[in-house]
Amino acid sequence: MALIVQKYGGTSVGNPDRIKNVASRVAKYRERGDQVVVVVSAMSGVTDGLIKLAKEIMPLPSEREMDMLLATGEQTTIALTAMALHALNIPAASLTGAQAGIVTDGVHTKAKIQNITPSQVHKLLNAGNVVIVAGFQGMTPDGAITTLGRGGSDLTAIALAAALKADLCQIYTDVDGVYTADPRIVPISPQAVRDFLRRDARTRQPRRQGHAVPLRRVREEIRRRLRSPFQPQ
Repeated sequence: MALIVQKYGGTSVGNPDRIKNVASRVAKYRERGDQVVVVVSAMSGVTDGLIKLAKEIMPLPSEREMDMLLATGEQTTIALTAMALHALNIPAASLTGAQAGIVTDGVHTKAKIQNITPSQVHKLLNAGNVVIVAGFQGMTPDGAITTLGRGGSDLTAIALAAALKADLCQIYTDVDGVYTADPRIVPISPQAVRDFLRRDARTRQPRRQGHAVPLRRVREEIRRRLRSPFQPQ
């Protein structure tokens, strides 16, 4: 039995059928005995829609209130993903970033993770649940909702994997792997991919500077995989 953290981006959960596809994939890991934590982004287009709504109210909304608004996108996805697993008779529970124990500084819209205490995640896992966590968000020590900025859901998954001492962190993206250029235009050689990974591809190691979480342990001890949710396992 392994403890696995999986992250699915907005395209991967972009509509009900894709959410059901994610649930089916997660169920296969659960059925073989693994403990699974799923980190999800907002459904594709939802965040942009929320930003548009805010700017229809006022041109420069408060960053604090933008965090409150944008955090609802991921909260929609975690609930729908839990429901999709319930439909497969898989026990599942959803958690916001704050409920998962993710504590950040107070810089709204670009917060940095200060600490993760995933006791509630462990409790739900030990009770037999798949745990679905909202990516991209956390909470200040004073209880204010914050968002982590660009790459925030990837960062949530990697930091949570470190805090949970997970065996594997899987980042699911809507491409087949890591590319150095548009593969429809430029042929990609294996050597080019190796060189790109040595330069620390942003997709694999998002914005880690300044985050007080044990990301060195992720690099040294936790196996990471970049996968496509639209390809067979």
